[in-house]
Amino acid sequence: MVTQSVQRVRIIYGCLVLVIVIYVIRLFYVQVIEYGHYKAAALNDQLKAYQIPATRGIIEAYDGNSVVPLVLNQKLYKLYADPPLIKNVSKTAAKISQVIGGNPSQYEKLMHIPHTQYVVLARKISPAQNKKILSFQLPGINTLGRDYRVYPDGSLASQVLGFVNSNGVGEYGLEQALNKELAGTPGRVRAVTDAAGVPLAANKGNIQTSPVSGDTVVTTLNLPMQAQMEKILKTDYKKTKSQGLSALIMNPYNGQIDAMANYPTYNPSNYQNVTNPRLFMNAAVTNAIEPGSIMKTLTTPAALDLGVIQPNEAYYDPMHWVINGFNVHDIKPDGSAREQNIASILALSLNTGATWMLMQMSHVGGTQINMKGIYSWHNYLVNHFHFGKPTGIQQGYESAGYVPPPNPNDPSIDLRYANTSFGQGVQVTALQMGAALSSVLNGGTYYQPTLVSKVITPSGKVIVDQPKVLIRHTVKPNIGGELEPLMENVVKSYLRFGFSFMNFPSNYIVGGKTGTAQIAKPNGGGYYKNLYNGTYIGFVGGDRPQYLIVVFNIKPGTPGYAGSYGGQPVFADLAHMLINDSFVTPKT
Repeated sequence: MVTQSVQRVRIIYGCLVLVIVIYVIRLFYVQVIEYGHYKAAALNDQLKAYQIPATRGIIEAYDGNSVVPLVLNQKLYKLYADPPLIKNVSKTAAKISQVIGGNPSQYEKLMHIPHTQYVVLARKISPAQNKKILSFQLPGINTLGRDYRVYPDGSLASQVLGFVNSNGVGEYGLEQALNKELAGTPGRVRAVTDAAGVPLAANKGNIQTSPVSGDTVVTTLNLPMQAQMEKILKTDYKKTKSQGLSALIMNPYNGQIDAMANYPTYNPSNYQNVTNPRLFMNAAVTNAIEPGSIMKTLTTPAALDLGVIQPNEAYYDPMHWVINGFNVHDIKPDGSAREQNIASILALSLNTGATWMLMQMSHVGGTQINMKGIYSWHNYLVNHFHFGKPTGIQQGYESAGYVPPPNPNDPSIDLRYANTSFGQGVQVTALQMGAALSSVLNGGTYYQPTLVSKVITPSGKVIVDQPKVLIRHTVKPNIGGELEPLMENVVKSYLRFGFSFMNFPSNYIVGGKTGTAQIAKPNGGGYYKNLYNGTYIGFVGGDRPQYLIVVFNIKPGTPGYAGSYGGQPVFADLAHMLINDSFVTPKT
């Protein structure tokens, strides 16, 4: 009996020793062999990664010889609560209401939201309001600062600029296209936290990378010119009973945009209040339409460049052409079949004349369109004038437009391309038209349109945006000089028609072309009979064209031709503004 008891004790003792040995071995394994692993795991439970926002770069523009900000940053604060820590809800709500306004009962309601330790009470409170609220030392109430975009000039250049959304990401315009450059590089901090997740800033285990601020972008915009353009568009929008008005002014010798605007517009500081997102779009860049007869300012130089017509050439115009079984004619016949010339094609805006030029591309002296002419004209549209492709300007959502493919198996291809010769059946933006005609007027160099003059890095390095050539030799150097007087003649012809607002001082050159574009029905249903877009393209200068102007007026409600009464008056107002405000250097 005693022996069995002794054995039982020995077994129990042995088991205890075994257990102790196992624990010792395990502790040795954990604390010595796997020490690094478990230390890292424990540290990871306490380490949390935080992103330190970078200061977003500002956007500036020229005002005379000085540079002024268009977009700034302002530190504003988010007011939030940790409801379980609030000791006196009604008192706290009253204090907050006293500083930032609002109904105290609404704040009380937010503070009573169950099962939460974080609720936002207000956003974008001012630094002064933030300082006052923090001085109360209210339990459970805190603020978080963040840079917000400020647009000191309100709606000025809004659709060119775009805005920054609530997540700090640029949308539309320059803010979207240059988001990476403007945003900078955020900093990183891995902070050891306490049990509540609050960073222990003094802990030596913190690892921090400082943020790098975004670049400062200096635009090409001329602020006084931009402001004047926007006033004109607002006035002419009402005068022409427009459904949308876009315009741009650019330098044809380097691609820089001096002014670009649309109406209606919006204030980017209050973008969240906009109910129609189309207002965010810079329509001069995003809205590709059939431009109508302003295309003749490109058909003409293409035919001149090919050598199939001469600037003073005359031809017999039959008033209509039958192509693929359809009549091609002018919107309103002017007189009877008779001899016309290149100048009258532009001055009278003859669709039959533009079609005749395409026929000459097919066969000099001919009166038919063939694939040779179609391929030649398509080559100019796409490879010389850069249509059907985005220009690459620094704007969000740029449209590439549309050029019909030169498909020889298309039974109506002759008609399609006859239409493109006078701006129907092809879609382009105001910017694309401006860049293309600029390349003709400047002697054949297609400059990429740009809104950026220079960029200044956070270190102070200045990077000048040099003119970028996309296409060389769009036309021969002499073609622009042949086109200029033809376009000047168009302006003078409207004086003869009684358009007195097209009268300009003799020490300036002004040339242009109207466009009355039929509007296509959706899904290939032909064209509306009584709906037109009014367009205009032209230049103003002294010894040479100094500024190129493009106007797109969507469905103007004025009587008469949409180009003459919807596009041309806007061009005239812009051209007079450039002359009267001394932006244009007169003839020497």
